[in-house]
Amino acid sequence: MFKNSEGYADPTAGSAMSRIMKEYRQRQKKRYADKNRRKIYVASRYAGDVDANVKAAIGYCRRVIDEGHMPIASHLLYPQILNDKVPEERELGLMFGLALLRACDEVWMFGEVSPGVAQEIEEAKRLNKRLRFIKEGGG
Repeated sequence: MFKNSEGYADPTAGSAMSRIMKEYRQRQKKRYADKNRRKIYVASRYAGDVDANVKAAIGYCRRVIDEGHMPIASHLLYPQILNDKVPEERELGLMFGLALLRACDEVWMFGEVSPGVAQEIEEAKRLNKRLRFIKEGGG
């Protein structure tokens, strides 16, 4: 039961607040669970200066979100679980990433093409995915 500022039951205000919150949750659900939201596979360099590359990849994902899409960035996920310095685990992470790429609508490449990104480009071409090459710091 909703209570007013003096602590008394206030069913009218409680009902109004309940409706307001229900409408808010419905708007948020529609905004974030849009079935038409395109899934964008974000491909960018990971190896090398890992800290700088991860920071850049987060910015690329933010750009995808700001453009109204859902980013998929396997190189931000799998290095948290697998050891990128162990060749077998790196290969496993790349395979998982390619599996995620198949589920995406488009592939956006940011920055310099590394060997891992080159594999993602080849897979995207093989699957006839729309490719978008984006220079760092620009469109």
